[in-house]
Amino acid sequence: MSYTIALNFEDGVSRFIQCNVNEKVLDAAYRQKINLPMDCSDGVCGTCKCRCESGQFDLGDDYLDDALSDEEREQQMVLTCQMVPESDCVINVPMASSLCKTAQQRWTTTVAKVEQLSPTTVELTLDCDEAAEVNFLSGQYINLSVPQGDVTRAYSFSSCPGTAPLTFLIRNVPDGAMSHYLTQQAKPGDTMTIAGPQGSFYLREVTRPLLLLAGGTGLAPLLSILHSVNQQGITTPIHLLYGVSRDDDRVKCDVLTAFTEKLAQFDYQLCVSDPHSSEPLKGHVTDHIRPELLHNGDVDIYLCGPPPMVDAVMIWLNAQGVTPAHFYYEKFTPQVAQVSV
Repeated sequence: MSYTIALNFEDGVSRFIQCNVNEKVLDAAYRQKINLPMDCSDGVCGTCKCRCESGQFDLGDDYLDDALSDEEREQQMVLTCQMVPESDCVINVPMASSLCKTAQQRWTTTVAKVEQLSPTTVELTLDCDEAAEVNFLSGQYINLSVPQGDVTRAYSFSSCPGTAPLTFLIRNVPDGAMSHYLTQQAKPGDTMTIAGPQGSFYLREVTRPLLLLAGGTGLAPLLSILHSVNQQGITTPIHLLYGVSRDDDRVKCDVLTAFTEKLAQFDYQLCVSDPHSSEPLKGHVTDHIRPELLHNGDVDIYLCGPPPMVDAVMIWLNAQGVTPAHFYYEKFTPQVAQVSV
């Protein structure tokens, strides 16, 4: 038996290690050739101090207060030289991955299917012989390279971690290099390289209601989050607002409907900004965030969409005078993803 430990470095790179029962995280990392910061390894200096964002663990009491104070421990700070996981954990490492003599991983995948879901959205399905080893946190993204290797773009997983195949929702950008390859050249069996995972936009431990806001292909990481929520059997109230520009931009509504049947307290709404839409909800996402969805601030918000949408939601929340317990967002353009928490 072992536990999966996600190490999130400050440069956005995530690495996953396996930690045996009764094994300290620092020892497990070194065993897997990741040099986490350390000096004494005896709980004396505090050099290995990190923050455990989620998971259960035992720190014991074999360390000095100067290395880790009671206040720091209450903030989920840990000493990796003393930390013994008792479940899967996510640990934030305050150092760049390169300084720990590691980097993002790379995998070779093959194209299983490319499907044009709408004029603006392509779904890419990849097979990977090492699929079980392609670990990521729901919401994270990878860098995807075309077979020639001269075009690389960042895309969020829409599939569930630890499952195969790997899927992505990709915006079909007119004259875009990746879009041209996928819609005009790609065929089953083509080799594509993925590198990652990366990003600080991912599902945290669910302890309160969730409000998910998606714009266009920003639905992808939220689908991954819903897959994980379903897999974990979470029963917290979850509401998704999914906004698109036109009716024919709608994708994966059948999947969202299926989630309403799997998750007892999940529901979603689709809104279309085109005033001539056949959908009952027209306008922007901010036009349809009802007060009860904010739970008087006791809510975690996950938002993924183009920069204007993200900015509009932030301005709207400020105007409402509501500060959510946590607000995680990812801005994306056809070529760049920007994340913040």
